[in-house]
Amino acid sequence: MTARQPDRLHPATLAVHAGRPPHEIDNPLNVPITMASTYVGGGDKEYGRYTNDAWVAFEDALGALEGGRALAFSSGLAAIATVLDLVSDSVVVAGQSYLGTVGQLADLEARGRLKSRLVDIADTDAVVAALDEDVALLWVETPTNPGMAVADLPALIAAAHEVGARVVVDNTFATPLLQQPLALGADVVVHSVTKYLSGHSDAVMGALVVGDDELWDVLKGRRDLIGAIPGTLEAWLALRGLRTLALRVGRASANASELATRLEAHPAVAEVRYPGLGGMLAVVLPTAGQADLLTHGTSLWVHATSLGGVESTFERRRRWKGESADVPEGLVRMSVGIEDVDDLWDDLVAVLDTL
Repeated sequence: MTARQPDRLHPATLAVHAGRPPHEIDNPLNVPITMASTYVGGGDKEYGRYTNDAWVAFEDALGALEGGRALAFSSGLAAIATVLDLVSDSVVVAGQSYLGTVGQLADLEARGRLKSRLVDIADTDAVVAALDEDVALLWVETPTNPGMAVADLPALIAAAHEVGARVVVDNTFATPLLQQPLALGADVVVHSVTKYLSGHSDAVMGALVVGDDELWDVLKGRRDLIGAIPGTLEAWLALRGLRTLALRVGRASANASELATRLEAHPAVAEVRYPGLGGMLAVVLPTAGQADLLTHGTSLWVHATSLGGVESTFERRRRWKGESADVPEGLVRMSVGIEDVDDLWDDLVAVLDTL
């Protein structure tokens, strides 16, 4: 029986094996942590702002999963800012996108750097209508954060390219296990590595992945120039977390699917938003007060603003002043972890039954 070629490996296998040192006698299985700001001159490394073995190993692994070349950044917002820094025309973006993305766009627009066109990313016709020759970039989240809307990626990518616009897809929620935008024609993939890729709520990082070497060089040059680099330990932790991505996403997805079914039947819940894949879902309760009672009344579920960790977290998103007014006041974004689903349900229902 012939062994599968590395480029034909399943994603779950790539997550475990990509970015490791060669299988040679006495080599470590993991890339060691190299704490260095300065290297002996004359080679390719030179200075710690340009590269580190831990970043490269993480980038190799993520690039293999997404089908492109990756760059690691100090945070998801640093990665987003690096892309937006290259734009001087209009950007079409989902109105219910991640608060940090919308905030950066609003700041750039206020300073005359670009113009934003907010759309409902699930309304394909409306998005296509917003695309014209003045648009430099289509920014897509699917599912969206926090509304959980799903975009028709193939149709939107084709429409954007038809008018000469590049397409960026934030793949933080889906991860490359459930969605690979570059294979659908996207130009750039964005990740908040802090979330699912790292997966343990202990590292802040971001990443970009592209399929074009020239664009990679441009983005790498911007990272070098502005210094938006990850810490060495953070990159090492993120790669260690990536090794169990398939297990964590699989368990979280199964839990989320079961909880969505149970929540749909509970009389205290007005609406359940679950796209059917992944560990993210949202519920809408009739009032903000009821949502606050839920998010502050549990013992296992943690009231927290981040997501994608092994533990289950949730929050009422409109507690943030900058959140879109289109997000219902009672919407609770839920990041389902890998705990036993019955324990998670018992914790929720103990509060829901009192509402």
